[in-house]
Amino acid sequence: MGALHHTRRQRSTTLYWNGGQERRRGVRSTTEAESVAPRAHGRKAPQNLAGSGCALDRAPTIPLLPEPKQRIRWLTREEADRLIGELPEHLADMARFSLATGLREANVTGLEWSQVDLERRVAWIHPDQAKAKKAIGVPLNTDAVLVLRRWEGRHDERVFAYQRRDANGALVWLPVSKAGGRAWRKALQRAGIKEFRWHDLRHTWASWHVQSGTPLHVLQELGGWSDFAMVKKYAHLAPEHLAEHAARIESGIRSVPHIFRHTA
Repeated sequence: MGALHHTRRQRSTTLYWNGGQERRRGVRSTTEAESVAPRAHGRKAPQNLAGSGCALDRAPTIPLLPEPKQRIRWLTREEADRLIGELPEHLADMARFSLATGLREANVTGLEWSQVDLERRVAWIHPDQAKAKKAIGVPLNTDAVLVLRRWEGRHDERVFAYQRRDANGALVWLPVSKAGGRAWRKALQRAGIKEFRWHDLRHTWASWHVQSGTPLHVLQELGGWSDFAMVKKYAHLAPEHLAEHAARIESGIRSVPHIFRHTA
């Protein structure tokens, strides 16, 4: 029995069934896809896949499983202070800088002095360093500037570094390659904070912004997100703009009466 063929026009991909096994082959265009999967003997293809050797008029609809919804993990300011207090100096300041800017781990560890202008209080992430492959301008608030001032003069190229002894026993500054390692995990344990990744500092930064009234479209630009849907997941943290609408169905009662219950 011949192989069963059908095409998916939207993705220009041809799907083949051979002996119950599925394989895919990319095609250049919809026209080519149609030529690869001709109708059998010029008759209309049956809709039932079982036992037929004919082509389908259209690809069957395959339902997709919904993506699991996960809670956004973020810290209160008290928790953040407690965690920072348990971190070594370089990681503590990197965490402070992340909470002030919302930059991703790789952008913080790889930040170079050539990307910072302290006089203008700005930094920038190059397109090849950004997840969305677009340059990001980073305004530096006072917290971020104070962190950067503390690290001036330690390493010629990189902003954040740590000290180690070289082969001669002399202390040298080495750039940080990873932030969320063993020292980070140990600090989390000492601070009593569970299920928190370094990337969750970015979630914390975004959550603090939304709760402080930063509009979502502004947050999108600050965070360098290309898709507004990525920002909407923080909207539930600031429902104050819905208060007027929630008040539309108020009963008018201004006090809650006491209810006395008699017991036997």
